[in-house]
Amino acid sequence: VGAVKMSLPDEGVTSRMNRWCSASARRDFFEQRLQPCLAELLGTAVFVCVGCVSGVRSVGVADGIQSALAHGLALGVLILIFGPISGGHFNPAVSVSAYLCGGLELRLLPAYILAQLFGGVVGAGLAKVSKAVAALRFALIALTVAEVILTSFLTSVVCMGAINSQTRSILAPFGIGLTVTAGAICGACMNPARAFGPAIIAGHWDKHWVYWIGPVCGALITAFHIRFLFGDRETRIVSK
Repeated sequence: VGAVKMSLPDEGVTSRMNRWCSASARRDFFEQRLQPCLAELLGTAVFVCVGCVSGVRSVGVADGIQSALAHGLALGVLILIFGPISGGHFNPAVSVSAYLCGGLELRLLPAYILAQLFGGVVGAGLAKVSKAVAALRFALIALTVAEVILTSFLTSVVCMGAINSQTRSILAPFGIGLTVTAGAICGACMNPARAFGPAIIAGHWDKHWVYWIGPVCGALITAFHIRFLFGDRETRIVSK
């Protein structure tokens, strides 16, 4: 009777399998633990920044309607694009409620709260920097910073709402429109073509470069964080 010869896996195959398992574990950790916290941090920062900027601009407006509208629009859009990743809390009270109702794991609750608190500080800091720059009469710099921040917000909504397979939604057009509304409330253009057309017709080119530098820088910021922080496997494959 011939002996059955059993072949063991080749060491190279075993090494490749180990590397694949390790890479898969790292990817799962990133997508299930780190990405949601980054989404909460960034979303809270944008929410607070837009709210603070609109609040400064709306001083003297009856009942603060302008500020309230900007807050609501920004929050709705942020939930649309970050909801599939983190649930779109942007509020420690919401995270606690979600945990108590079974919508959030306990191991993520402290990380969510810390990310939201830090995001609030970052958002308020950006708003304060914009206000301080404007107070120093560096109006062009303040205007450029506002264009960068709000264009980054807009392009993030476009990329994550309509392109990224992990977060895209049929409501993307609605979210994009709301983002433009919120940006307009804060006084941003966010579109070089929108500035270029009237400049040609009216022959007015004063400060026109701001409406190119700001949006382009905002688009570059979006490209960075979409590709390296919130890009999914499908998006990375398509982009290659």
